[in-house]
Amino acid sequence: MKLIFEDSNSTGIFRLRRDDASLRGDGIMKAGTLSTIVFNRSAEQKVIIDEVSYGFPKNCILALTANQHFIFERPDELVAWQFNRDFYCIADHDAEVGCVGFLFYGIRHPLFIGLSRKEIDNINLIETLCIEDMEIRDRMQGEMLRTLLKRLIINVTRIARKQTETSPGLTGDKLDLVRKFNLLLESHFRLEHEVQFYANALNKSPKTLSNHFLLFNYPSPSKVIQQRIIQEARRYLFYTEKTAKEIAYLLGFASPAHFSRYFKQYSGGNISDYKKADL
Repeated sequence: MKLIFEDSNSTGIFRLRRDDASLRGDGIMKAGTLSTIVFNRSAEQKVIIDEVSYGFPKNCILALTANQHFIFERPDELVAWQFNRDFYCIADHDAEVGCVGFLFYGIRHPLFIGLSRKEIDNINLIETLCIEDMEIRDRMQGEMLRTLLKRLIINVTRIARKQTETSPGLTGDKLDLVRKFNLLLESHFRLEHEVQFYANALNKSPKTLSNHFLLFNYPSPSKVIQQRIIQEARRYLFYTEKTAKEIAYLLGFASPAHFSRYFKQYSGGNISDYKKADL
């Protein structure tokens, strides 16, 4: 089942997919892709995200961004909510839902969020209400569906935060600093490769940022920057026909040679291991 709402005025798209064998994400291979929240209420299955395989446990939720490539082992056993930024921009509404840089674009990814029986009931209720509103074609339909999507995102974010904040010292403010770093990184990683830029933008010192990351057992900010750049480079190499030279300039490197050295240093392999390209 695939239920689709399209707003002709804003080009907003919202989809609810259940028992749909065609569920997958093409990431940067396809323009106009959608952010996705997936609920697995059946047995554990495999999901491949950007060519890396993971186990997707039963009774868990997974959030996936629009630029990720993903394939599920048994997509027909899943429920998925999908939307584009014209329907609901998570970055613009971050003050309301607090999910960007944590649920989406977070350091700990993929973030498989386990649900209790009560939490499953809440997710099932949102699914039922979405199905009902998909059948009501009036001028309020889009706003009702946006409200339900917002409710879903807030619920899932709350559950994930509760599971992350395992120590009394790990307050929401401390997690928010990490989250804001991630949000900045997603906007600027193609041009800004140094921790100092992000520290300045957050009015913190690089040392303070590092200390905050340590509280959550996260990699250092410099490591997170490196991982994000390498992740994007691999996506281009796997899923596009762009040359290493084109990728180098897209990711803010002064020369293809600099990009090649950086890639080898932080990925552990040569560009040619992923794709033959003429530098």
